[in-house]
Amino acid sequence: MITINRRHALALGGTSLLLPSTLRAQAAWPNGPVTFVVGYAAGGSTDINARELAHAMTPVIGQQIIIDNKGGAAGSIGLRMVANAKPDGQTLFVAVGTNVIINPHVQKGMIDTLAALAPICQVTDYQYVLVVGKNVPANNATELVAMAKKDPEKLTYSSSGVGGNNHLAGALFAKAAGIQITHVPYKGTGPAVADVISGQITMNFSSLPPAVSQVKGGNLKALAVTGNKRVKSMPDVPTLKEQGIDVVVTSWQGLFAPAKTPPDILDKIDAATKQAMKNPKWEEALSRDGLEMPPERTRAEFVKFVGEEHVFWGKTLKELKIEME
Repeated sequence: MITINRRHALALGGTSLLLPSTLRAQAAWPNGPVTFVVGYAAGGSTDINARELAHAMTPVIGQQIIIDNKGGAAGSIGLRMVANAKPDGQTLFVAVGTNVIINPHVQKGMIDTLAALAPICQVTDYQYVLVVGKNVPANNATELVAMAKKDPEKLTYSSSGVGGNNHLAGALFAKAAGIQITHVPYKGTGPAVADVISGQITMNFSSLPPAVSQVKGGNLKALAVTGNKRVKSMPDVPTLKEQGIDVVVTSWQGLFAPAKTPPDILDKIDAATKQAMKNPKWEEALSRDGLEMPPERTRAEFVKFVGEEHVFWGKTLKELKIEME
């Protein structure tokens, strides 16, 4: 998900010594292989992170974790699958915040995600990078804003779809900078970034994994990152705030279960997830992918955070006048 101004591979082995005492004392979960439902196709950043988390959690829970990719409708197909699953903790949703926070506000007929899902644990925190084609005559965000002011509505930005992270980041950037840029939605991040590389689109607010290699290869120029601080994988790229544009755009991923899942099972999943995330290989994998460890929150605090995000984005989307799909 996105917020403003707020805010990997392990071997399967013996697990009894790795489990916290609270997990060993209860046998209600897991009752066999656990399924992680991902609302996007295999190979994307959410899928990659879900598989890394599954590898890290497998030795903690002592059961296989299966990845089930249910792409489509900006993650909503997978979300609905989990919402309708048996509430026993065996089927979990690896969500991008957009799935549970933004989609209810921009998709017609969307279910009430706060009523249908139970938040468990945040697993990543990340930001975006503003990239332009190599032939765009701007080397920083300030110069890009000047271009937009000189030729209003001439500049374009691509996204992976209406209401997606890339779309909202671009809209917030334009609002904060006081410029007009035209949104061009695509059916995925790949083609959205490809047309920036080819020069058909001016800019994109890309997640870090696909952008870093293209920037290093000279196909894209990175003008800014969108968090409160620079990222380790692109230390020379300043934040938007460093360049005088007062906006911070970040996102997150988390685990969710069907709403009626018993609290003791939710607590067990939360404890197991946090145990897995303590492994240094998990943080190494996050850093490699341009992601960061999330803030330390209890399950109750994560539930509160999700609720606050829902209210905040409902108001913000109305202000941005994002069209419904």
